[in-house]
Amino acid sequence: MKLGQWLGFLSLILALIILWQIRQMLLLVFAAVVLATALNNLVQRLRRSGMRRSRAVMLTLGITVLVIVLFVALIVPPFISQFLQLLELLPRGFDQVVTWFDRQFQLLPPWLAAIELPTTEKLTQDLQPILQSVIRNFFAFFSNSLTVVVQGLLVFILTIMLLGEPSSYRRAFIILFPSFYRKRADFILTQCEVALGNWVGGALLSSAAVATFSAIGLSILQIDLVLAQALLAGLLNFIPNIGPTLSLVFPLTVAFLDAPWKAIAVLILYLVIQQVEAYWLTPTVMAKQVSLLPALTLIAQLFFASFFGFLGLLLALPLTVIAKTWIQEALIKDILDPWKQPELPSQPGFSEEQALSEFATDAPAWQPPDAADEEKRSENLP
Repeated sequence: MKLGQWLGFLSLILALIILWQIRQMLLLVFAAVVLATALNNLVQRLRRSGMRRSRAVMLTLGITVLVIVLFVALIVPPFISQFLQLLELLPRGFDQVVTWFDRQFQLLPPWLAAIELPTTEKLTQDLQPILQSVIRNFFAFFSNSLTVVVQGLLVFILTIMLLGEPSSYRRAFIILFPSFYRKRADFILTQCEVALGNWVGGALLSSAAVATFSAIGLSILQIDLVLAQALLAGLLNFIPNIGPTLSLVFPLTVAFLDAPWKAIAVLILYLVIQQVEAYWLTPTVMAKQVSLLPALTLIAQLFFASFFGFLGLLLALPLTVIAKTWIQEALIKDILDPWKQPELPSQPGFSEEQALSEFATDAPAWQPPDAADEEKRSENLP
């Protein structure tokens, strides 16, 4: 390669290294983009009613701040109190589960007792490091209150800035593309905005429904600390696959402290809620959302959680939605779909394998012979 090519290659490597070093900051910027997109949908609806954009933005921000203040004042204090109680009950509930399994093992028939089954002590020893690692990673994001507050303020400020002049930031991003592709890039950004808006609205409705159903079910079963457990179920519903499983740990533990049959009832309740949410609620409220395969969603969560930590796990689904939109529009529709198989020249005694090996881009286009050509060729053959 020439010197200019080497310099370009080294510049690309250096840019990738810098992006990797600031990956957490980029995730915060992406979170602000997601929030700004969601709020911009409300702004657009207000503008359709005849309101000016500046007033629509101020009204949207006012409604958002009011909802946050009411949530912090009315919901957060009792939630924190009950959540701390849940953390205290978790070890006791785990011990209760171990004791219950010990009793069940003692009631096994003699022919089954002869089989070497893993004891609860061994299971506890094997699961303890895994549980500690999961809990440590789950709460590591919230361990430093000051960091969380600063990151929240940064995301909120970036959201306001993006919401104030979204077209300016959009044009600045489109300039990074070649001139012939800028119109197409603008269309893809519009598709991404629609997909993100549908995901945010659908996820909020789905999480609110899961929290409501959980609160009703836990209240009927008379499980303690309903508010904290219902809110956890709603918040963790933003994390598909992993979130619903984590939300089951706390109510299952509290139910075991009361009665084993309540734990089974809680398990059935959460399974029913998740089935309703997955097969009826989500397809209904997210009819226009970008469809994602369950295996693809899980792989994306593992990937982003491995490289970006807990914040990557939280933003895995919107990142996957954006990535799928760009892959579908830019890679598949613009590159792969128009990509046609090269046409091979037709020569007597020239095999297809030889044509593929010796084919050149400037070869004449091959056309299927008509009946007259086929008769002439058959007459010339020995």
